[in-house]
Amino acid sequence: MIHELKLAKPSSLDEVKRILSSENSKIIAGGTDIVPGFHIESVRFKNISSLIDINSIAELKEIKIIENEIQIGSAATFSSIVNSKIISENLPLLAKAASQIGSKQIRNRATIAGNFINNAPCADSIPPLLVYDAEILLESEKEKRRIPLAEFLVSSYKTKIQPNEILTKIIIPNRYMNFHGLFYKLGRRRGVAISRITFAVLVRLENEIVTDFKFASGAITPIGKRFHEIEKTIIGKRVNEIEVKLTSRNIGEEILNITGVRWSTTYKIPVLQQAVYQSIKKLLSGN
Repeated sequence: MIHELKLAKPSSLDEVKRILSSENSKIIAGGTDIVPGFHIESVRFKNISSLIDINSIAELKEIKIIENEIQIGSAATFSSIVNSKIISENLPLLAKAASQIGSKQIRNRATIAGNFINNAPCADSIPPLLVYDAEILLESEKEKRRIPLAEFLVSSYKTKIQPNEILTKIIIPNRYMNFHGLFYKLGRRRGVAISRITFAVLVRLENEIVTDFKFASGAITPIGKRFHEIEKTIIGKRVNEIEVKLTSRNIGEEILNITGVRWSTTYKIPVLQQAVYQSIKKLLSGN
């Protein structure tokens, strides 16, 4: 049972920041994480005395291009991301990930910031955002902080957001038109499933030479992670079977180093390496 809470419904971002500076509050947008969290008495919401409903603040739902950046409001729903021409044309991996989250009803409610702000390992938006070098904007009454998403994610269910801050925007450089990408998701069933394995790959080719390569894990590591050292090993190489196999093996070994041996390792690592191999091979063949 949810205990009695105060509910504020501010009409401006300034009002949200004022409330956050004076009360022990939690922001609610879609509610698809926080409402179940209260029901199961999650420790993440244990000391919350009030909620701030941000659904009346239009600027937090906007998706737009400003100069060379794509800006996504933190309260943009996954349905709005799936239906956005800006996202589908410029950030197709994010559109793909968004289309696979929950059910249509959940996508109509759940917001992009709500998906990753608690940093659950199964947050499907994290891998594509990481390969797209996403940054986030945090605001309080006193300051604004713009930091890389990779730096914001600290450990499972822990981020760098402060109690008096609201995450207002996800900001992505608009420079990926010449890249091929793939988002991979494996769950225990096809729909409305918590992810068991997720990753994103982004590749740019010129004359069969890999000129850029980005790989980010999702549900296969404790938090979403870019594999910068492995990325460097394939950049500048000519496309061939040996390089694809070597990269896939290296990624599997690095994930094993991060997670250690667990009960699911004998299943997950071979499945992961094969999925990575097939994904990279498909992208490098130009498909």
